[in-house]
Amino acid sequence: MNDPGLDEPIQQTSKNVEQDRKDEIDFQKEDEQAFLNPSRWWFASTAFPLLAGTFGPMASAFSVCALVENWRVIVPHGPGGNEAHGIDVKDPGWLIAINTISLFLALIANLALLLNMARRLSFAVAQPITIIGWFISSILLIALVVSATYGMELPGQDRALTQAFYYAIIASGLYFIIAALMCVTVYGAYQKHYPQEFKLTMSQRTLMLQTISFMVYMLAGAAVYWHVEGWKYLDAVYFTNYTLLTVGIGDYAPQTHTGRALLFPYAIGGIVILGLVVGSIRSLVLERGKKKLGSRMIEKKRQQLIKKMHKKGQHDKLTPISTDEQADELGMTERERRKFEFELMRKIQEDASNRQKWNALFVSGSAWLVLWLVGAAVFWKAEHAQEWTYFGALYFAYTSLLTIGYGDYKNFSNSGKPAFVFWSLLAVPTLTIVISNMGDTVVKGIRDLTDYLGEFTVLPGERPTKQRAKHIVTNITSAFGKDQDRENMMEDPPGTLGEKEQPNNPQGHKHDAMIEATDHLAVEAEKEESKAAEAAAAQGDEVSRDAHEYHYQLIREFRNVMRHLDENPPRKYTYDEWAWYLKLMGEDEENQLSHRKPPVKVQNDGKGQPDMQQGTVDDATPHSRQWSWLGNRSPLMGETGEAEWVLERLSITLEKELQRKHERKIKKRKEKRDNQEMVQKASSSGGSSHTLEQQGSR
Repeated sequence: MNDPGLDEPIQQTSKNVEQDRKDEIDFQKEDEQAFLNPSRWWFASTAFPLLAGTFGPMASAFSVCALVENWRVIVPHGPGGNEAHGIDVKDPGWLIAINTISLFLALIANLALLLNMARRLSFAVAQPITIIGWFISSILLIALVVSATYGMELPGQDRALTQAFYYAIIASGLYFIIAALMCVTVYGAYQKHYPQEFKLTMSQRTLMLQTISFMVYMLAGAAVYWHVEGWKYLDAVYFTNYTLLTVGIGDYAPQTHTGRALLFPYAIGGIVILGLVVGSIRSLVLERGKKKLGSRMIEKKRQQLIKKMHKKGQHDKLTPISTDEQADELGMTERERRKFEFELMRKIQEDASNRQKWNALFVSGSAWLVLWLVGAAVFWKAEHAQEWTYFGALYFAYTSLLTIGYGDYKNFSNSGKPAFVFWSLLAVPTLTIVISNMGDTVVKGIRDLTDYLGEFTVLPGERPTKQRAKHIVTNITSAFGKDQDRENMMEDPPGTLGEKEQPNNPQGHKHDAMIEATDHLAVEAEKEESKAAEAAAAQGDEVSRDAHEYHYQLIREFRNVMRHLDENPPRKYTYDEWAWYLKLMGEDEENQLSHRKPPVKVQNDGKGQPDMQQGTVDDATPHSRQWSWLGNRSPLMGETGEAEWVLERLSITLEKELQRKHERKIKKRKEKRDNQEMVQKASSSGGSSHTLEQQGSR
């Protein structure tokens, strides 16, 4: 008997599961289409909002710096007189008022963007507020800068502009740039190149909050040291900046015991927050950005390869084989032809990955070089009173960029200190990205070379010299596209065809509580299906036996693939493994009905969207969506990992099979109940007839 009180919770849970499934499918569809979307629209939809979220709070912090001090000073005459120790000239009230309005509008714009990223404010409402607020803030600051430069002269006095003035210049420029970037984002959204929402990861969503935290922490620390050490507030900002970035120039240092004692917790806290910010930026540039641009590069190389094969007259190898005559003419079976396609796709992936790594190093290295050279030019001009040479400025910028900070060159000018604060906030994350990119290319090559030299000299390995030499040659040839280790990693398909352990996996398998629970349930289900298959075989029911054995294989491979999810580097399956998994999903690599010739360019599906569907497990129309290993529907395209892709499709197949099993059980119960009812009716009818006969005889 059903409990009426459970109906509503069950229905609600069912709706939630269906909605989660729909959201997951939508995300996978976007993921599969990633390689078709032009890179510029990824920048517009993801990179530009994150840049705005990073530099918006920074610009507002610089606006605060532009407001806390006067913009002009009178330079005293005599020895030692310089702009750093000038006499303040009080700003007019209208300048302070306009400066305050500019800061207020910028804060509203930042808040709107933050709420939009947190999905608390709609895109259509938040973006106009953000863009208009930043543009107005920029225009107001530019007007004030022009007025302070040309409209407020001090006759008969040697005047200079303070650090606050230069912070206003930096803030106005940042406001204008990030507002223009968001205009591009809004344009792309309204042109329907991507949805009107930010689909960001957790680390990317919190990037803006982390940046705000760091800037507030830096400004708050400056306020403390301004009070404790008696410095000017903007000098204290300069001090907290190079302290938290671990540059340590040394021209400002705490002189009181209180200031030195506060430095212990303050420096540690700031470095932790900075690490969070740099980690989020790294997540954006090195993880999400690499995947998006790498997918696009794979698509370009795929198109180039297919065009090249057409020009060479090798397009027959890309056409499915449907007759024995075609197989004899081509000299290969359909499965062999599909394996040929698979190996070509692997080569494309490898070439694109290597090129993408070196491109990333080139871009980040160029950014680092530009920051070094341009920063040196700015410091050279700013510190002309100290008679710096450009080489001296290069030396200062280099030691600061690498956070060495000898302290023999120091910024004294009012323009040099704000420039250093802004420049250093750009330089440290850039250096982090460069080092990370070097780890995939230059550092890896040096490490491999060191290992090879060590094997032949002071650190001989267990293998003989001849075998070590052969291994080195194999690794060298793999760098040019012949990756033998990958081919030999797992020669046998998984499941019933054989299993091997993944070598060189130091991290092991990271099973959290949910994965362990799922694995435990899968083990129990596997045992149940195995027993059911044995029972069906004992009864001579071959259909039921085959169905249970199929379920057993699905559950078994589901468990195996779950162990592959956390492998590092990510799991890459051989062709035989793929053929086995596809067979479990209802695809047959030997059957040409589900295969097609790969298109050079992907056509629209009639709805303005790319014609995509990577592998189908739809039993109603199993061959309605044909695909090729070199085509856009290939499971090797897109950003989804191979183990994740296989696990998702196996789960869909298993879900359908279990649903069928449940329906068969219901059908059998219904048939059994109907039979019982018929027997009861027959019995009651027979009993009634017998009674009537007895009464008649009486």
